[in-house]
Amino acid sequence: MAKKQSIEHTSLLVLSLLSTEDMYGYQMIAELTKKFDNTFSMKEGTLYPVLKGLENDGFVEVYEEKTESGRTRKYYHLTNKGRRQLKTETETWRAYERAINSVVERAVYGAGV
Repeated sequence: MAKKQSIEHTSLLVLSLLSTEDMYGYQMIAELTKKFDNTFSMKEGTLYPVLKGLENDGFVEVYEEKTESGRTRKYYHLTNKGRRQLKTETETWRAYERAINSVVERAVYGAGV
């Protein structure tokens, strides 16, 4: 029997966001909520452990910048290794998506129809 494959979508979403620009944590949460009409809402307690894991794996780098108010903000930058991981995770997600669609279409439309 084939090993069950886990699809982790939170890292895929974060890597996808960072592929367009460097962002800070709250900015990522706001972008997911705004751009996707609340379909993908993420809490800080979910996001920051994902970011830490991506950093530990070398997929993102962290740097700090001061804001106009003088506060320091952590920004996350997608590395080349992270871009390769994004491609891998996207391909895995698409294969998973095709498999789910196949099952659903058979259930809805019947086999062979």
